[in-house]
Amino acid sequence: MEQLQLTFDEKWEIILACDRAYDDVFLTAVKTTKIYCRPSCRSRKPKKENVLFYVDKKEVEAAGYRACKRCQPDLNQTPQLSVVQSVKTFLIDSYKQKVVLDDIARHVGMSTFYLDRLFKQHTSVTPRSYLEKIRVDKAAHLIHTTDLSNLEICYEVGFQSPSHFYQAFRKGKLCSPGEYRKKAK
Repeated sequence: MEQLQLTFDEKWEIILACDRAYDDVFLTAVKTTKIYCRPSCRSRKPKKENVLFYVDKKEVEAAGYRACKRCQPDLNQTPQLSVVQSVKTFLIDSYKQKVVLDDIARHVGMSTFYLDRLFKQHTSVTPRSYLEKIRVDKAAHLIHTTDLSNLEICYEVGFQSPSHFYQAFRKGKLCSPGEYRKKAK
């Protein structure tokens, strides 16, 4: 990948804006604390004259800086991304059960509001929509591979009501479960 050429002032503006788009482009090091961060780090901003910019982790660590504990630039993924991944895993593992946003938030240890916003920011869907997609995909698989009735599949994949199952299935697969079954044969 070609290195993006940014001036010191442009980089400074990026860290003031906490712009995630530049997290893999450069790192910010603070001379006084000997800590380095991602450009998107929400920690208190240092004085401009105490800031240095580095291209990669090896270079900044060789200069004697340690990773910020808040934004964890030494990890390959951001802490937010690991939370999103944890939520996805939780939803996949518990799709058959009745799951509400409070359960998911409790699992990852954050507020429901922040979790919903963070998940949507990284996946473009809410946790509820993601869970619904998992259930519809599982239902489609069961339609293909079993002789279970649509009603049995509805409850098997975790839907609480047949009407919601039919509505979600039609939305996800653009046809009813019965039409999907006919196409599968």
